[in-house]
Amino acid sequence: MNHFNRIAFASSTFERMSPQAKIVANHLKATGSITAVEANAVHRIRSVSRRITELTDNGIEIRKEQKRDVNNQRYVRYVLA
Repeated sequence: MNHFNRIAFASSTFERMSPQAKIVANHLKATGSITAVEANAVHRIRSVSRRITELTDNGIEIRKEQKRDVNNQRYVRYVLA
């Protein structure tokens, strides 16, 4: 069981999150990770880093993994810790 599954959100805490943060949280719970490209393409979320900050501020542990794509471009994959 990952950390996200062990967190019991107080309803007031979860309600204070933005709708986009809730979408990212649900995506992370379903798949375990997300990138900015995935967030934009799948959910139309442009600032995934801000949503990740919002989630970590609410107690969800998220690890940042620095990666490179096939064109050697850097990107970050956000993974549930």
